[in-house]
Amino acid sequence: MSKIKPSKGAPYARILGVGGYRPTRVVPNEVILETIDSSDEWIRSRSGIVTRHWASEEETVAMMSIEASGKAIADAGIDPEQIGAVVVSTVSHFKQTPAVATEIAHKIGSGKPAAFDISAGCAGFGYGLTLAKGMVVEGSAEYVLVIGVERLSDLTDLEDRATAFLFGDGAGAVVVGPSQEPAIGPTVWGSEGDKSETIKQTVGWNEFRLGDVSQLPLDSKGEVKFPAITQEGQAVFRWAVFEMAKVAQQALDAAGIAPEDLDVFIPHQANMRIIDSMVKTLKLPEHVTVARDVESTGNTSAASIPLAMERLLATGQAKSGDTALVIGFGAGLVYAATVVTLP
Repeated sequence: MSKIKPSKGAPYARILGVGGYRPTRVVPNEVILETIDSSDEWIRSRSGIVTRHWASEEETVAMMSIEASGKAIADAGIDPEQIGAVVVSTVSHFKQTPAVATEIAHKIGSGKPAAFDISAGCAGFGYGLTLAKGMVVEGSAEYVLVIGVERLSDLTDLEDRATAFLFGDGAGAVVVGPSQEPAIGPTVWGSEGDKSETIKQTVGWNEFRLGDVSQLPLDSKGEVKFPAITQEGQAVFRWAVFEMAKVAQQALDAAGIAPEDLDVFIPHQANMRIIDSMVKTLKLPEHVTVARDVESTGNTSAASIPLAMERLLATGQAKSGDTALVIGFGAGLVYAATVVTLP
């Protein structure tokens, strides 16, 4: 028989507060059209994106995270010192080590919490939320700060007609803490590594550092391109619309929630066409509020769900206590879906 004492965590976990940060610079489609042969009408029809935010040199991954975290902590009504763990999902923090989570934890004044980064692309927020729920219920942390943050403008090939208009920058954060009732449902998550080539970085860092220039992609000036994110658009679209709708339904079933009982749908803000197609496939009732933050924020990967959540609550389109289905999906390919009670 094991001699280990049982954990003394909370019965359940919930999102207690949310915060977001969008860079100051707003970039309209007209700026994107300076480097690709396209039109504003085509970009809008293909993606629904009108503007996106791009970070300045000062708006680093850490800086944006700290701003979003401060708002989330204040919204949760706790002190930074009460944070027991910091989980950061990002693919655009370019230092392999140390984790940016440790810098963020220090600068928000949270003492000595557990702090680490995860890489799960556009599903990263869902992965982080699931880890946070486990920590709160298991008892290893009373409050967990989950951050999704990206500077995807650093990984955008502005000459790639298929992706130049997609990506934006920003940070979203939530505080997860104890609850006396279920407020974060079971997570339906997974990966499909056989599709890893559909969304990927063009060149690995080691290839970029050591590679033969003749083998590396060049820009219109004949200079070696910095590594960027590329994707097979049609394959990703089909996968997201058909397969991810199934995952979303599984998350509803796991939480015991029928579509008519749902108040809000917050999918990863990848593309307006994907969002609208998922709504149709899931047969969501008209009363369900659907996040469409992608129109003005672009695709911010791990940051997109908390940013969209923050905006819905701030604008009154959603309210505290609403039941929301959230789903993230992207590079890997990976996915994570769950049902939550909004803070």
